[in-house]
Amino acid sequence: MKKRQVVVKRDGSTRICATSSSAIRSVRYAECQKNHAASIGGYAVDGCREFMASGEEGTSDALTCAACGCHRNFHRREVETEVVCEYSPPPNSSNR
Repeated sequence: MKKRQVVVKRDGSTRICATSSSAIRSVRYAECQKNHAASIGGYAVDGCREFMASGEEGTSDALTCAACGCHRNFHRREVETEVVCEYSPPPNSSNR
């Protein structure tokens, strides 16, 4: 009987399995961290909570946030990795 183990990690490390495994990464861009008052020596963020693309994937508008107008790089990047390991338990050695 095969069993499946799913491990979800938020850091960049992945777990290596002894048998077959697959890793699925999903990237999400959270709140905007652009300092709009940097030119005058202050600190002020706009309060945008999540990146929403202005255009379709593959266009230059896909890198601009529809909510705040900032580039995607100003938004905090969250990477979630899901590692799926499939393994077979060792044979039962109770048949001696």
